[in-house]
Parts: sequence; C-alpha cells; structure tokens
Amino acid sequence: MNTEKVTARRLTAGEVSELGVQDAIFVSAEMDGLPLDCYAPAFLSEPGKNSEGGSFATRTVFGEEIHVLPDNADERGIWVADKAGEEIEVLRSAGVVLNLALFVPNGNREALEALYSAARDAFGAGIVQRWSEEVVEVPDVKVDLFEEPVRGRKSASQNRDRRALDIYPTRVRFLEPSEGWKFIVEPHKEVVDDTPTI
Repeated sequence: MNTEKVTARRLTAGEVSELGVQDAIFVSAEMDGLPLDCYAPAFLSEPGKNSEGGSFATRTVFGEEIHVLPDNADERGIWVADKAGEEIEVLRSAGVVLNLALFVPNGNREALEALYSAARDAFGAGIVQRWSEEVVEVPDVKVDLFEEPVRGRKSASQNRDRRALDIYPTRVRFLEPSEGWKFIVEPHKEVVDDTPTI
C-alpha cells in the first residue's frame, strides 16, 4: 500500500458540523467491507450543518461512501490536518483504474490476447489485470450523433446540434447528452461539399 504519515487531529461532531463540502478531511480507508488500518482523504457529502442525528456522510477520494459518528469512541472518527495534532497513516492513490471499451476490427481471441500482452509489456506483468471481460460482436458501421432539446415545440423548426459524426455505435453507449438535450443517432452520411468551385 502507498501510504504517508500525516499530522492531524480528531474532530468532534460540533466541529464537523461547521465544515463544508470543500474542506479536506480524513476518514477510515475501509473499502467494500475490507478493513484497512489507515485513513483516506475525503470530503463531506453535504455541508456538516445539514447532517441529522450526529451522523455525517463522507466520500473518500476513492469513491467510497462512509457514514461516521465522530463522537463514537468505537469508530475512527473524522480527522483534519493540524500541525499540533498526532501522526496518522493516510492511504494515497498509487494509480488509476481504467474501464476500457475496445473495438477491434475483425477481432478474434488472438487479437485480444495480443492487446493484453502489449499492455502488460508496457506497464508491467503485475500491474495490468482483466477484472471482467465482455466480448460482443458489433457491426463495423459508423453513425452520426446529434443533440436535440428534450422539449421542442413541434411547430417550430427543430434545431439540433452536431455532436459527433463518423463514430462507432459502441462509443455512443459511453457518451451522455448535455443537460436538457437528448441524443439522435442516424446512419452515417458522408458530408458532401457542393459549393461551386471556379
């Protein structure tokens, strides 16, 4: 584990209630029920004054949602950096997890294994891991992606914004429309420039 020593002090519930969502704190680094004997950088999920019953919702930089009762002696509590405090062990990120969707033209098992081997060679055999794998046959076609307002008046000419042309349908699955807009996916049409030339 990649950890470092940080000087910090434990906060009372009253002190936590004065914090906002932008204030950096430290909470237990447990992940999915896995107890880790150290702390993780975190932030309050909502301002401390909005919490009820003395329980504060926090979110670590690793995406774990943890509810803490700061005054409970059986819990690790909420800590804040303070040079006059005591030393605690804080878990630091050693890397990132990438969720990749790869389109392999005429893909077969040998091509996927070659990709995996190349990634292991580049980053190290113990670093690159396949946690889950879904092999799906996808048509080798491209689409044009537009956005239209969710609530458009039928009488008015429908205005649309071009989001992306000439992309694969599988990539569209991982995109999100702008707020108040919806996606319109159409078969790809080549853009023909019919401007007269001299």
